[in-house]
Amino acid sequence: MWWTKVKASLGQRLNLEGITCSAKMLAKDKHLAIPHISVPDISYIDWVELKNRGFQGVIFDKDNTLTIPYSLSLWGPLGQSLQHCKSLFGNNVAVLSNSAGLYEYDPDATKAEALEDAIGISVIRHRVKKPAGMADEIEMHFQCESSRLVMVGDRPFTDIVFGNRNGFLTILTEPLSVAEESFIVRQVRKVEVFLLNRWCRKGSKAITRHELLPQPSQCVKDQPW
Repeated sequence: MWWTKVKASLGQRLNLEGITCSAKMLAKDKHLAIPHISVPDISYIDWVELKNRGFQGVIFDKDNTLTIPYSLSLWGPLGQSLQHCKSLFGNNVAVLSNSAGLYEYDPDATKAEALEDAIGISVIRHRVKKPAGMADEIEMHFQCESSRLVMVGDRPFTDIVFGNRNGFLTILTEPLSVAEESFIVRQVRKVEVFLLNRWCRKGSKAITRHELLPQPSQCVKDQPW
């Protein structure tokens, strides 16, 4: 048990799968890191528009998307937006985390169950850390194709690359708080933001227009909940 905790702690700081996948992305697939949509946080997302467009489910990252890092508590200002999302999509709302629910670091699902109790939505059990891995386990969970799912997260090289690789609509949020992140994660985040901004200034676009939402800005609200 102690070794699992140590691996989980180290794994959150050093994502070897992510490094390998990111290296491939940097070499030839930079567009995978560019989201369809960018918002300050989830309260700017128009869930009604996404539902009306035919999306059937929403997957959230955990740390710095719904909670501050290492916390089980939903960040207070997001409560109304998350509740509205749940009222529209029902049980088809879940968390995909590189800590809670990952078999390598959470083999008995203790973290996943604690998070489910704390925020009231399911945590997907999975075997491979984002951005590596395919969408099979997620499609099985939601019982629909990945093209009808929305991936929401704060990390372009993990959440967004994973979502774009697998055909999700991808939404990038700003981090809720970087103060609690490790030094390594903060430095990696700075590199991600620098490269993403540079690529966008040079005209790079998201992987493709999503078939259900050709104009992604239509699901972004001017004012938060």
